[in-house]
Formats: sequence, structure tokens, C-alpha cells
Amino acid sequence: METINGYVEHIIFQNQENGYTVMNLMVDGEEITCVGMCKGLGQGENIEADGSYIEHPVYGMQFKISSYHVEAPKDSVSMERYLGSGAVKGVGAALAARIVKKFGDDTFRIIEEEPERLAEIKGISERKAREIAVQMEEKKDLRDALVYLQQFGISNTLAVKIYNTYGMGLYGIMKENPYRLAEDISGIGFKMADELAAKIGIHTGSDYRIRSGIFYTLLQAVGEGHTFLPMNSLLERAHALLGVPAEEIRPQVDNLMMDKKVVIKGDSVFAASYYYAELNCARMLYELNIPMEESENLPSQDAAIEKHLEKLAESLKMELDELQLGAVKECIRNGIFILSGGPGTGKTTTINMIIRYFASEGLDIFLAAPTGRAAKRMTEATGYEARTIHRMLELNSALSDDDTHKLKFERNEENPLETDVIIIDEMSMVDIQLFQALLRAVTPGTRLVLVGDVNQLPSVGPGQVLRDLIASGVFPMVELKKIFRQAKESDIVVNAHRINAGQQIALDNKSRDFFLLERSDVNVIYKHMIQLIQEKMPRYVNATPYEIQVLTPMRKGSLGCETLNGILQKYLNPPDAKKKEHLSGNTIYREGDKVMQIKNNYQLEWEVVSKYGIPIDRGTGVFNGDMGRILEINENTSSLVVEYDEQRRVTYPFALLEELELSYAITIHKSQGSEYPATILPLLSGPRMLFNRNLLYTAITRAKSCVTILGSSDTVRSMIDNASENRRYTALTQRIQEVFRVGEGFPE
Repeated sequence: METINGYVEHIIFQNQENGYTVMNLMVDGEEITCVGMCKGLGQGENIEADGSYIEHPVYGMQFKISSYHVEAPKDSVSMERYLGSGAVKGVGAALAARIVKKFGDDTFRIIEEEPERLAEIKGISERKAREIAVQMEEKKDLRDALVYLQQFGISNTLAVKIYNTYGMGLYGIMKENPYRLAEDISGIGFKMADELAAKIGIHTGSDYRIRSGIFYTLLQAVGEGHTFLPMNSLLERAHALLGVPAEEIRPQVDNLMMDKKVVIKGDSVFAASYYYAELNCARMLYELNIPMEESENLPSQDAAIEKHLEKLAESLKMELDELQLGAVKECIRNGIFILSGGPGTGKTTTINMIIRYFASEGLDIFLAAPTGRAAKRMTEATGYEARTIHRMLELNSALSDDDTHKLKFERNEENPLETDVIIIDEMSMVDIQLFQALLRAVTPGTRLVLVGDVNQLPSVGPGQVLRDLIASGVFPMVELKKIFRQAKESDIVVNAHRINAGQQIALDNKSRDFFLLERSDVNVIYKHMIQLIQEKMPRYVNATPYEIQVLTPMRKGSLGCETLNGILQKYLNPPDAKKKEHLSGNTIYREGDKVMQIKNNYQLEWEVVSKYGIPIDRGTGVFNGDMGRILEINENTSSLVVEYDEQRRVTYPFALLEELELSYAITIHKSQGSEYPATILPLLSGPRMLFNRNLLYTAITRAKSCVTILGSSDTVRSMIDNASENRRYTALTQRIQEVFRVGEGFPE
């Protein structure tokens, strides 16, 4: 680690969101290129920076800053340079020279203590003098705050966030209750706040610490998919985190309830926002669940509807069995309808008939799905345009925070969706927050059709909405179970249903689309995986190697996606003099690489360009699970361009590459809502709670034309026998049943 001192001669590039900066620093008369997180730093500032010299493959020697602090100018030369750099609005080089000529080394003291004296200089009014003083004071406060927070090991990026949130009040908060930072500032969690509190000297039994630890425990559970924790489980987890006896924790749960931070319902403890998310969903569902013949002049009698459907089916050459026909009728009669079923059971045919019926009645129809890939599949299957739910709800791009519970949509109760029918596919992927946002934008009288496979893995986010809706038993629902003749020809479909029923499947490789290659050596699995992707699979399923997807249960380990991505990149997109690449952390990103967005970013801008490079569509938002390909890496602008589905191009600053990862191999959970021409599943061994029937079923149903398992047939059989799942604590079912009981006149 080295230390350098100098002043900022020129800022070449600065990302306004995260503060990543490329600048020229003048050190003892020599210009040094520096890079690092320096949010709030301006030209003309004097800094002392710690870091190390690195050799950039394109730009040569650079100084990489790990930490820095701003030093106030100490002499008239540095004062003039600072004032004339543009750091203070309205003061240029000429005016800065006049100010310093007048006051010399006393310039900064005059500005801070006697700013009215600036008006003695020609060109400065009293008003301008005050504005200069205010700007200087604000910058001094920020500099002082950065220096103060650096002593606790807080990065400049987080320090600026803290200052912007609390202003000069940050000192009192740091001394009294640094745990507030975990609640108010993204990027600071309980553990960081706890470390700060320890450095400040706050006692481990502090009420603030215990409350913050309880809330953190609940939010950790949300990250696992729960919307609440049973009291005993909460106390056990909080005790393990805090090292404080449970009897000291329990009273603070009640205090959090008094502060309206948590809700206690029986033995269940909710973070308040998740309790009200489920309750609000239940109330809105009650308002939407009305028999449609009471509100619209549509054919209401079974005979009339059936005759209409028969004519429609005949004209469209569509065949529906009795259960499918019944599903369409239920959908016509009710405000809310749920359609469930596994692969090959005719969900698509049923949806198509529902769409055609409503279209023939002159109704407006919106189609949507949780992800871009799922929406694309829906469009291909129906011939009608489908969008992501986020796009349909018109996500507000002017967000100040990326927390999902702070999402703002233009479509809501005040500006609802203007349509007659909304059909949502892949409902198993919809979490409670997105469902709440959707319901807020739907008005009574609008039909809501929810379609999904309840046996798929639950959503990545909290809740298990589709399961809870079905479990409530209050909504009209049809589950399609019959496998149609054409689907029966696919062993992928047949085996998926057998797995779901807990029945063993044939692994004798007599199938045309379902194979198991018995392998026990990890290195042999690597070799055959590459051969399949490069040589055999593309010809067999008429697809490119890029379209063939490796799905794995795990992130870590020899067959986890982190290891597999490094190996697959080496062979599927090897280094090439014509391909630019960039090292970020431990990952090499190379032009042509297959990548995935791994967190929701509601502010990232995308555009679609014509073949002449002219933008023809723009929008914001790239979401967890979106997959694309790196088109371009540009070291001059420190950015790379990824093209996603629908030719959406997104430019990523290098500082944002933590949101991208290689996706030659992805986890099965991340594959939900997607379909690939062929999938390869490396399955040897793993934890029992993970290697279960539900996971295998989801993996199998991601393939359209071919599934190949590389690994152990014993592992496959044990997964089929293992019906255990990680239980999710959710209460949407109970809230729905309570609301509907009250609405129908039963006591609560």
C-alpha cells in the first residue's frame, strides 16, 4: 500500500451513482492517472490517497485508490486553484485569482467567517457572496463527514450516502444509534452497523442493538422466501445472531410492535410491510372476485356460452376436452380465475381459447409474465403481444433506491390498467410484492386470469403466491392433468409427470429426448458436457451451442455454476485477439460471453436500435434472471454492452459488473420461466434438502426437445423419492380466508 498527495487536475470520467472515478492527479509536478470510488470529489481538490500502482493492458500504469481523504487548501496557490477549478459554481479562474489576490492565505477564513467581505471584489454582489459561502460550507461539511466516517472503515461511497441521508445529524446518530443506518441506507446491513457500534463502544445488550438484530433476522428470513417467522424460530435465530439470551430479546419484539415495525399475529411475527402486503392482496382479491354476469352484458347461461365456444373452436380448428372447456367457462363467469397444470396438459390451448373468446366479444386483453423470457414464450404461444409485469405496470425509472419494497409503478389505484382482461402466466414466479403492485393497478370489473404450474419451485422473492391462492380454496380454479396425445410422445413431459407423482422413471436411454449418461468422475463430466454442447446437441436439436443450457442445483462445488462457468467459458468462448476482455474481481468478461443479471436494477436504461444504429425503443429496468450476450467491451469508456431478449441493449459501467455473472451454467432456480431447446443437468450428490423432487421436476420441464443428465442414476432416483421441500412461512392463505369470511358475514 502506498500513499500519494496531490490535487485533482482533471476528472476524465465519474459515475454519478456509485462514484467510480478516473482522474488525473498532479503529484509533485507529475500527472498520475488514478481510478477508484471517489464520489463527491471535484476538480481542484487536494487529496491524500492510499492505494497501489497497477498496469492496465490498454492505458498503462494507474494508481488504484483504496481510500482517500480531502485536505483543505493550505496556501494561496492551492486556494486559487481550488476556487478556479469549477468546484464552486459561479467562480471561474479569473474571479478566483481576484479573490485570492485580495485576501491571500486568509481567503478561506474570510469565506467561512466574513463572507460579506467578498462583495468588496468587483463582480461579486452580496447575494453571490452568500451563495459562495454556502457552497463552501456544504463542501466543508461533506469533507469533515467523510474524514469522520473513514475512521470507522466506511467507504467514501457509503459515507456520501450517510451524509446525504442525515446531513449534520449523522454525528448524533453514530454516537447514539448506528443501527439506524441498517434501516435507512441500502448497502449497510445489520452486521456492518454492529461492527460500527462495537467500535463506538455501544454495549452488546443495548436495546437498539437487540431491536435492529430482530428486524435483521426477519429480513434475512424474507431473503429465504418467508413473509414471517414463528416466534420461537425468531428468538432462536436472533439469539444465535446477537449472543443475547432469548428472555432479553422477547420484550424487544413487543417494543418493535409498539413502534409499528413488526406485526404479531398469534405465534407469527412479520416485518410490518410484509404483513400488510399479504393483507392488502387479500382485500383487493375480495373486491375483484365478482361474478362477471352481474357487471357486464355478456352471455351468462352455460348453453349460450358453450354454443359460442363450439363455433369458435370450429372456426379456429381447436379441440378442447371437457376439463379445458370447463376452465374457459369458469374464466368467463368470474372476476378471478386460476388455471394450473403441468407440461403437456393443454394450458396453452386453454389460454388461447380464453383469449379468442374475449377478443370475439370485443374486450381488450393484456398478457404478461414475470420475466422477459417468459413473456417472449407467451407471445410465441398465443400470437398476442405479452410484456413483463414490470413493463405493463410502467415501472417508474426515477427511483432513488433499489429496494424492491420501494418500487414505484406508474400504474396503480390512482392510474389503473385500462383493459378488460389481464392474463398472467408463470404465476409460480410472482412474489408477494409484485403481486401487490399488480393488484393495485386492477379495477373491479376487470377479469384477472392467473396461470401457472403449482409444482414448480416457488418465487425467488418472498411468498408463494400461486400455492397460497389455490390453498385458500375461495377462487374458481381448474387444474389440468390429462397429458395430450402429442405430449405423450415426449418422454420429457411423461417423465416430468411421473417425477411429480413420485414415480421412478426409465433411465435406459431408449428415449429420443431424455438421456442419462452414468458418470462418477467430475473431470469426465466436464469433458462430456463440452462435447455435448459443442458437437452433439446443436445438430440433434437444431440449435446453437449458445442456446443449450447447463442447469445445476448449486452455486458452489465442483459441479456448481461458479466452477462450471469458468470451465465452459474457456472452451465455448476462448480467448481471441479479436475479442476484447475485462477482468472484474475473479471473473473475466469477454466479448461473446453469455451473461445473466443477478439482481433487479430498476434504473438501468436499455434501448433497441435499428440495423442502422438508430434507437427505436427505450426503457428502464433489467431484472434478476435476465440473460444476454456481451456485444462490446470499451476500455475508453470503462463499460461493456449486453444485448438481452428483444434486442434490448444495456451499457454497464465496469463498476456495475458485480450485477452480472457468466451464465453458461445457471442454477435451476434461476431457470424458472425459461425454456431451452436442450438442457444438461450435472447431478452427482448434494444436500438432501436441496436435491429433492420439486427441484428435479423444475429442471426437467425447462427443456423443449432434449434433457441429458450427466452423473448418477442413484442420485436421480433418490431425488424422486425425496418429497421434502424447504417450507416457506407465508400467511396469504390465512389472510384471504379471514377477509372472505368477514366479507361474507362470518365473524372474524
